[in-house]
Amino acid sequence: MIETEFHNSHVILATGSYDHTIKIWQAHTGICQRNLQHADSQVNSLAITPNKNIIAAAGYQHIRMYDLNSNSTNPIINYEGVSKNISGLGFQEDGKWMFTSGEDCSARIWDLRSSTFQCQRIFQVSAPVNSVVLHPNQVELIVGDQSGVIHLWDLRSDRNEQLIPESETSIQSISINTDGTYMAAVNNKGHCFIWTLNGIVADSTKLNPRHKLKAHKEYALKCKFSPDSTLLVTTSADQCAKIWRTTDFSEIKILQHDTKRWVWDVAFSADSQYLFTGSSDGYARLWNITSGNLKREYQGHQKVVSALAFKDELLCDL
Repeated sequence: MIETEFHNSHVILATGSYDHTIKIWQAHTGICQRNLQHADSQVNSLAITPNKNIIAAAGYQHIRMYDLNSNSTNPIINYEGVSKNISGLGFQEDGKWMFTSGEDCSARIWDLRSSTFQCQRIFQVSAPVNSVVLHPNQVELIVGDQSGVIHLWDLRSDRNEQLIPESETSIQSISINTDGTYMAAVNNKGHCFIWTLNGIVADSTKLNPRHKLKAHKEYALKCKFSPDSTLLVTTSADQCAKIWRTTDFSEIKILQHDTKRWVWDVAFSADSQYLFTGSSDGYARLWNITSGNLKREYQGHQKVVSALAFKDELLCDL
């Protein structure tokens, strides 16, 4: 099935690196189609707009936006005004606004309809922010910081609730599944915490602790739920990605390449059967989750592949 999906012209695989470039790939062949220049800094995070026309890259002190339908290699829009690294970013489901996290101890909202390219709202915390995700209800941002605090920022009331799953740790990544019933967070001790949530339609999110997994031996880097919510992936400095079944959060697969390098970022295919990984050796890779087999490699970056973005028709329609 993945070969058919990947031949679709709307399939987008993008990789960002510490080598100051973003590459756009033919996912089904491993051929690089375009090299986008990100000259000012490394790429910390990538996100594709819901209409799939624009890709945004978070870097040091800025966000750069690139037109995916153009042959130009340079950004078309620049968002400035942040004093340190921007660690993550994403989009509201209708593409009206963008959210970011940063080492300047903030999460920010940027109105994409504004002509000023300025930040509209700032949520300030007391430690650098590593991760921010938008709840599927589109009205709450979940913010994870280096002091170990997870903040639930209600955009309607500006109310903020906090929880600390483990003291003296750094929250590295947060993910919420598509129907808003599970949230996962990983920290720098390799632990993964799972909460059950009360879904999309509730007035405000209630978190109920469910699991604490000793997911990795070292520093965890990323966690992400599959589009169909049946799987959770975690990645780490221990050189592997682990797949967990969400019915009981049991480990079902370990994906590790012979090079044994850090796995920085991951992205699922729309059918939840395949996984892309980005590693310290400059490669992105495509894995069959069921078999654990490596299907394809994307070679071309000179340094760490630190960010991935993947969209196809099914994933976009969810």
